[in-house]
Amino acid sequence: MTDVTSAKSARRPHHWRRDLVELAALFTAVAVADALANMIAHGPDGPFLLVASAVALAATAAFHTWWARRHSQAPPTPGAGGTTAGAVTSPDPGVREGREATETTLWRMRTTVRDEPGSLAALCTAFAAHRVDILTLQTHPLADGTVDEFLLRAPASLQAKDLTREVSAAGGSSTWIERADTHDLVDTPTRVLGLATRTALDAAELPLALRQLLGRCTIHSRPAVSVTGRVTGETAPVEGVLDGTSMRLRDPNGGSITVERPYLPFTPTEFARARALVELDARLGPRIPRSQDVLTLPQGEEITVRRADSHDLDAALALHRRCSDRTLGLRYHGPVGDADRYLNHLLSPRFGRTLTVETASGRLVALGHLLWDGDETEVALIVEDAWQRRGIGSELLGRLVALAVEARCGSVYAVTQASNTGMVAAMRGLGLPLDYQIDEGTLVITARLDRTAAGTPAPYGDAVLLDHEQAES
Repeated sequence: MTDVTSAKSARRPHHWRRDLVELAALFTAVAVADALANMIAHGPDGPFLLVASAVALAATAAFHTWWARRHSQAPPTPGAGGTTAGAVTSPDPGVREGREATETTLWRMRTTVRDEPGSLAALCTAFAAHRVDILTLQTHPLADGTVDEFLLRAPASLQAKDLTREVSAAGGSSTWIERADTHDLVDTPTRVLGLATRTALDAAELPLALRQLLGRCTIHSRPAVSVTGRVTGETAPVEGVLDGTSMRLRDPNGGSITVERPYLPFTPTEFARARALVELDARLGPRIPRSQDVLTLPQGEEITVRRADSHDLDAALALHRRCSDRTLGLRYHGPVGDADRYLNHLLSPRFGRTLTVETASGRLVALGHLLWDGDETEVALIVEDAWQRRGIGSELLGRLVALAVEARCGSVYAVTQASNTGMVAAMRGLGLPLDYQIDEGTLVITARLDRTAAGTPAPYGDAVLLDHEQAES
């Protein structure tokens, strides 16, 4: 505040006329006082002259005060750097520039620099020249250089191509850039610990944790034995294999986990992190959350919704034996001769998440699958014939979509037959944008996910299942 006041005072113009009037008033007051003193000392009207002198001094002081206030508090003239009352002026260019600078964009950038002193400093200088703020920085040492990974906050007017060009001029190569969001503001150690915790609580989280750890990539879990019983030969060394834009890790459940990321090679640091996460999963063994929801159907029956795994294989097989050929055909798009092998694959937490519905007596009457399919996610439902048209399928579908939203999936799709009007109605009931593709009677419905549009399941505990039309397969 002191600096601002001094600056304003320094810009105020000097009024020489005010100083001249003050000096003249001072001389006049001294002369009048001297004359009155002589008259009082030598004249008979001393008291009258004293009163007159007091009035004259008071009038002089009042005039001086009025003059000082008028000229010291008058609004500055436009030429003096101020504005007159009621005048409309354009904002200072610096103010406009500051307002524009408040609009920023988050970027994730990765670039390779030479492993020599000053390389990082050159990048930081280029960022500073364009008012780009470095929020986080990770370094990945290589044999012939260093990969620097930045989280940047840049002015909104700065385009990705301009930022890449400046980095290239500062010595960066193989530069990759994409938009970031608020989830990326978490520092790397905190994010890694969070992913490890999620993996420790749920085996199905491993593919999702790897994807969030490594960024935009495709993950394939390939079993050692196919669903038809054929040995696939898929395996990987214990230490894993790193090959440029691809890495292979040994799956603790048998088989291998392949991670691919086009155009952006994995670094040894990323490979070590991914391998540590897989080793954690292997040490903890099979596990799923044991929480459950108890719901009440419109007809009054109570059902329980919970996560399922391979321990539910026998109950799931019994469910399939009770289902009609039509229900099985709508679910599997044809006859099912190896349901036990399909189910063993579907119930594995490595390939997705499965929800099951049980009656009060413990009888399994419905299954809902959320299956990881590379970059995409599939949903599939089957409900026992006697329990269809009660809202169970729609409840499962809504919960599966909520799980997909939680996993930050961009979309989910369902494969069914064009005659399955119930599944179409259930997908429409999600209230999400839908795309339809039909080929020789096979219908693929894709729902684009929105965090605000997709509903989340009720907290675990007692709840009421709403009655709405639904398809059960």
